[in-house]
Amino acid sequence: MFEPVYATVRRKRFTGRLIHQTMNLWLQDYPHPLVIGHRGASAHAPENTLAAFSLAMAQGADGIELDVKRCASGEAVIMHDVTVDRTTNGQGKVHELTFEQLRRLDAGGGERVPTLDEVLELTAGAQERPFLVNIEVTNYATPSDYLEALVTEVVRRHACAECILFSSFNPRSVRTLWKIMPDVPRGILYAPDMPMPLRRVWLGPFVPHEFRHPQLAFITPDYVSKLRARGKRVNVWTVNAPADIARVAQAGVAGIIGDSPQTMRSTVVSR
Repeated sequence: MFEPVYATVRRKRFTGRLIHQTMNLWLQDYPHPLVIGHRGASAHAPENTLAAFSLAMAQGADGIELDVKRCASGEAVIMHDVTVDRTTNGQGKVHELTFEQLRRLDAGGGERVPTLDEVLELTAGAQERPFLVNIEVTNYATPSDYLEALVTEVVRRHACAECILFSSFNPRSVRTLWKIMPDVPRGILYAPDMPMPLRRVWLGPFVPHEFRHPQLAFITPDYVSKLRARGKRVNVWTVNAPADIARVAQAGVAGIIGDSPQTMRSTVVSR
């Protein structure tokens, strides 16, 4: 198994000198970009399933990115789309289906729709080393469902805040997460096809955050350098081609989010 980029840093934590025990692992400095599995190892297993997350670990990822929503019965479940139509054998909107209904669906290869609780149990208990989790809060269609409070409650229950990064395309959601759980860092997501105020993060000064999560098209060395000068770390998505992986690593990003952790790790480490 590959050793994660932060493994040597983690070992030093226990000397009691380098890093305080409660320091969030996302905010440490590493010798090369973090490898983050986009919806797990989604190039090789059904996206946003326990199989994809487990495979990301096996492929040497430093962490995973996942999408969380609130279902009709109140659980925090892992699903990217508003509906289950694309990724399961069922139909319907996630927020209109109970967890019992979601659990009966096939999310690919016999995998089931997992809860955030199950994912955090997996990442905390499947190995000795810590594993990073980027939780994207995706209640874009249901912004008043209190998903932010639910997600932070789950994170607190698992006592894993040092491994967590929150993110969202909605700056208001990012600000809400800061108010509820300020000790967990946050990232603002954006893409070129979004309205100008969002793609240029005009609300950034009013939303406490440590990370920017731009889509691949934004990344140049100058762009990353300017954000770093303003105290922002950059995690870029979704990067799959080896040439693009090498390019963004050279540009100085903090993390690379892509579908194949093994491809990202072999490309980044060989630089």
